[in-house]
Amino acid sequence: MTHGVVPAWLGNGAASLAGLAPLLDHTLLAPDATAAQVHHLADEGRALGVAGVCVDGAWAQLVRERLEGSSVRTVVVVGFPHGAMATAAKAFEAWQAVHDGADELDMVMSLGRAKAGEWDAVRDDIAAVVEAGAGTPVKVILETILLEPLEIVEACLVAVEAGAEFVKTSTGFYPAGGAREAAVRLMRRAVGDDFGVKASGGVRSTDTAIRMLAAGANRIGTSSAAAMLAEQGVPVPTLATLFARHGHA
Repeated sequence: MTHGVVPAWLGNGAASLAGLAPLLDHTLLAPDATAAQVHHLADEGRALGVAGVCVDGAWAQLVRERLEGSSVRTVVVVGFPHGAMATAAKAFEAWQAVHDGADELDMVMSLGRAKAGEWDAVRDDIAAVVEAGAGTPVKVILETILLEPLEIVEACLVAVEAGAEFVKTSTGFYPAGGAREAAVRLMRRAVGDDFGVKASGGVRSTDTAIRMLAAGANRIGTSSAAAMLAEQGVPVPTLATLFARHGHA
């Protein structure tokens, strides 16, 4: 189902959005990132008008300060990149991130528990982060490249049950790869049109981003936001125009 030429999950009015920027999380999660690099990321994200700037927890306060007065959200990862720490540690990390200014939390689910089929434990782990976030939207990173299709569906369902607001494909750190259209499509079918799906991991071009949006995403995580938006040209096309250009009219 679509609203005009863009999918229903992008919402009413999405066709007239000014390009991709309102759907991008501008991301820097390198372990050796410096304060100067994070400053640049936040300032660039603000200038580009992206949805959010996504960083590790150590940089939450700095990014929040740089984005003060803008509509760009401070997005902070939790349990990143492995998801293998204790639930209490994840919950505290989420609390600290919100205390330091996070507007959204991108958490890695308990991947080992998921592979073992321990879905109650996975749900409880997510729910603890949701509770610690005290109303801050939580995106659950599934690392879909590790999961079988039925496991992807189950992970989506427990994320919904636990009170998250998004499911997300990947950390971008797993050697086997990141976002895949088939996984995004399956995630969208599992959660329906009104839940969030974020495609992240290897999304570096406008064409790839549009394909992910067409498959089911309504947010894109990328470290290539500036280059991607430069591809759009000037004046900035509407999202409907980009869909048409890339074969999704």
